[in-house]
Amino acid sequence: MRDHQKKAEELAAAASRTALKGPILVGVVPGQPLIVIRQAADLAYSLGVELVFAYVDVTRYLVQDNDGTGSRSAPIDPDGVDEPDDVEGTASSIREVIAMELGSDEVKWTFVSLAGEPARSLGRLAADVFACLIVVGTRERGVGARLEQLLVGSVAVHLTHRQLRPVLVIPLDPHAARDASQWH
Repeated sequence: MRDHQKKAEELAAAASRTALKGPILVGVVPGQPLIVIRQAADLAYSLGVELVFAYVDVTRYLVQDNDGTGSRSAPIDPDGVDEPDDVEGTASSIREVIAMELGSDEVKWTFVSLAGEPARSLGRLAADVFACLIVVGTRERGVGARLEQLLVGSVAVHLTHRQLRPVLVIPLDPHAARDASQWH
């Protein structure tokens, strides 16, 4: 009986050493299927960790403050149509969709808006919050998505090449029509 108890204690100790700790970082974008939010929330609940949702605005870049913190962002094209209100409006609408989707869930979550190249920004945030893993969705199919992938590349691929933490890619149903399971 003691051998069985000792083995159980050893297994419990090994599990606690390898348990995923820290929040799950979830990269989100407007129009993304809600399955990404739902799957991340289900995983966070099962692990007993919090969620940090992050939207990265690729039309903006980090600006170094006088103290070198880089806490501000500026538009890539200063003559562009994106005003600060537009940027905050996008972030606000994403935050609202997350709140509606997770309204009654017991998972704690926060939302962060970032600027710059998505994989680098998500990687920096993951390190800052000591995330146990990063969750992103795959791209939808289509000419626009293919062009974006050619220009920017795959965020998931970039993350897997730059991270020491696991990256979970939620597959999107390539045959699903745009419906209420996506936000606009």
